[in-house]
Amino acid sequence: MSDYIIEAIRDGVFETLIMTFFGSLFSYLIGLPVGVILYATSKGRLLENRPANIVLGTIVNIMRSLPFLILLVLLIPFTRFVTGSSIGTVATIVPLTVGAIPIVARMVESSLCEVKPGIIEAANSMGASPVYTILHFIIPEATPSLLQGAAINVATVLGYSAMAGVIGGGGLGAIALQYGYYRYQKDVLWTTVILLVVLVMLIQEIGIFISKKTRKN
Repeated sequence: MSDYIIEAIRDGVFETLIMTFFGSLFSYLIGLPVGVILYATSKGRLLENRPANIVLGTIVNIMRSLPFLILLVLLIPFTRFVTGSSIGTVATIVPLTVGAIPIVARMVESSLCEVKPGIIEAANSMGASPVYTILHFIIPEATPSLLQGAAINVATVLGYSAMAGVIGGGGLGAIALQYGYYRYQKDVLWTTVILLVVLVMLIQEIGIFISKKTRKN
């Protein structure tokens, strides 16, 4: 590979990490409270509200059911409105965030559902309000599971970032398409694939390690 390609791959790794970091961060800023609301308003929970749960759950399910490539195209006008462009690293963060929000929400809801009823009963016996119980009892108890889910979600966002190369997103996905696929440079294609696999595995292993350390403590 030429020095130009090597530099492009290096920049692609950086761009991929930037997109993954901010896409994951923004999706959690929205997806975490959505997941908490889904949990709290479900049947038999602290803030049971069937209509609200059905409406929010339906929206989340619809968003989850959309293939990410289709979502990328659908969000082009919104992405252009938010960032002023529909291509590039910054623009790609918008669809990455939107695509990951429903995944984060359902993952958070699932993690909170794993909390043993005894924890909630103990909080109720002390007179804790529903919101206090969620913030100070349920979420801390579910932290190991939440961390493990976060690692999976970050790896998912990283995978989505590679797909964004189809519509002009930056990162390793764009390099794989532009040089590896369109120009038939198989060495570039396989290099980007290997790098993506390594990044995903590292993120998952780090998340699992932190989750295990949290459980021990």
